Amino acid sequence: MDTSLFSHSYQSPTGSPIRELFPYLSKPGLISFAGGYPSPELFDGDGLKEAAARVTGGSNDVYQYGPTEGLPALRERLAELGQKRGVEAQAQNLLVTTGSQQAFDLLVKTLLDPGDTVLVELPAYPATLQALRLAQVQVLGVPMDAHGLQTESLRSTLQALRTASRPKLLYTVPTFSNPSGTVLCEARRASLVELALEYGFFIVEDDPYGELSFTSDLHKPLYRHGMEMAGSRNPVIYLSSLSKTVAPALRTGWMAANDDILRRCAIAKQTADLCSSPLTQMIATEYLGLGRYDAAVERACRTYQERMQVMTDGLNALLSHQLSFVQPQGGMFLWADLHPDMPLPDLFDACVREGVLYVPGTAFFPTPTARKSIRMSFASPGLADIQEGVNRLRRAMDAVTPVIRSSRANASVAAGV
Repeated sequence: MDTSLFSHSYQSPTGSPIRELFPYLSKPGLISFAGGYPSPELFDGDGLKEAAARVTGGSNDVYQYGPTEGLPALRERLAELGQKRGVEAQAQNLLVTTGSQQAFDLLVKTLLDPGDTVLVELPAYPATLQALRLAQVQVLGVPMDAHGLQTESLRSTLQALRTASRPKLLYTVPTFSNPSGTVLCEARRASLVELALEYGFFIVEDDPYGELSFTSDLHKPLYRHGMEMAGSRNPVIYLSSLSKTVAPALRTGWMAANDDILRRCAIAKQTADLCSSPLTQMIATEYLGLGRYDAAVERACRTYQERMQVMTDGLNALLSHQLSFVQPQGGMFLWADLHPDMPLPDLFDACVREGVLYVPGTAFFPTPTARKSIRMSFASPGLADIQEGVNRLRRAMDAVTPVIRSSRANASVAAGV
């Protein structure tokens, strides 16, 4: 077919690098660390069934269209949920979206023109990179370390840019980042908002994992920093979702922002889906009103922490000479940097043969990178599968890196092991 009939962005589009791994999942017995799926066994099925029964057991009006901004009752529930997190946004400052990914897409449509500059933390969430690539903007990366996005590096980048190339927005997952699993420290949170105010760009704070914490530490949202530092001039746009804490099938996300942004995003949403499903909005509203949410989140935190510990213990015991990582303090992901001699294509093929899957780190960068890394999720597999998956990963790495295997054996001998 003549590809010139398509828009420029879609003449040769690339799909999600993670979803392109799906064909491998049909392999019998495969253990997947690839997808960022919450564990189905943690879904509160009883609570969701009760909520759905309450919604569908009455008038047929529940099957009608709803307001673009979202059902008022749900916006009230989400505002209450946000306030528990420290997001002091009122219901009228929220827009309900079909997942938080739609919220970001609406921001891309309403804030960006081709050629604009956008900043992202590196490594970055692939769906964000995909949306920005299709929007034909210039994507600049800001490096991260164990304490999150490096704000001093960001300052240097901003100082080096010409005024005409100054960014319109910066995208970040500051709490239990996807893919790195890190947390942006409090000092950098304040510095990031200060830079946004100084250089005039928006911060898109994506927070789907913030409640999945393995410690008692509280992390003040960037949105809260922005309100305290700038009030109505808050440069932070807050996005979140019930996908990781309740159920992805609800497709319930939301955005907190100032009136000008929300009004324009609502207009953009009218052309996309008119409104998010009122039926699932009502189920989400009922569920949040049952009083079961906090217990479900606590159960998820305990389970994910246990699975994370089994994964990190296995990696430390079996693969410490072949990879390094920062132990996650929450969320669903572990990011590992590999030995510089690791042959990436050979490793992926060997892992498929062994029956274990991960996401290659190249998927999380906007341009080709020499960094050798992988992302693994500990959320969905059970404990036995995580242990076996790490064993399979070790066998695959040993098969493709005899030099590293030999150095590890020599180190063990020298240590008297």
